[in-house]
Amino acid sequence: MAVLDHDGKVRTGMRSRPVAAVDRRALPPHVPTLEDLYAECGTGFELSLDIRDPAAAETVVAVARAAGGDAPGRLWMCHPDWELLGEWRKEFADVHLVNSTKLREMRQGPERRAAQLSAAGIDTVNLHHEEWTGGLTTLFHRFGVLCFGWDAQHERMLRNLLKKGIDGVFSDHVDRMVDVMGLA
Repeated sequence: MAVLDHDGKVRTGMRSRPVAAVDRRALPPHVPTLEDLYAECGTGFELSLDIRDPAAAETVVAVARAAGGDAPGRLWMCHPDWELLGEWRKEFADVHLVNSTKLREMRQGPERRAAQLSAAGIDTVNLHHEEWTGGLTTLFHRFGVLCFGWDAQHERMLRNLLKKGIDGVFSDHVDRMVDVMGLA
């Protein structure tokens, strides 16, 4: 069973425990399953999930496939280990894969990482909004890799990312994203 909780830990009694170690019936009601999400909202939206427990990847994809529609094609699975994502690509050709990382984790440099992601069939690299430059987005785009920025909470950050050619953002403020895109 795949449950949706960003931190991967829940409070049960007086202590925090990993979600994977807690029986579903003991989880707080505000922690839904992926099945619950699809049942409530349908499948007509892009869904990005940080896969904290690599063992959950197979279940996540199976639930998306069972949900029907274009759910797998609208699923973006994020993980920091690009090599693990490369293994997932072999099993999950119908979902998007996102390398969520930091520049300092690219030991051989961003150009080498762009080449590795492209060769492994990984769709996207996701960096903190402060790490992106116009040159960096151009570099990844040259290899056919999309560029996402996370923690873009303010309009100035969102505008800055758009100027740099970013393809997607993660923000807690949909209204600000809509305003910046000029859709309001």
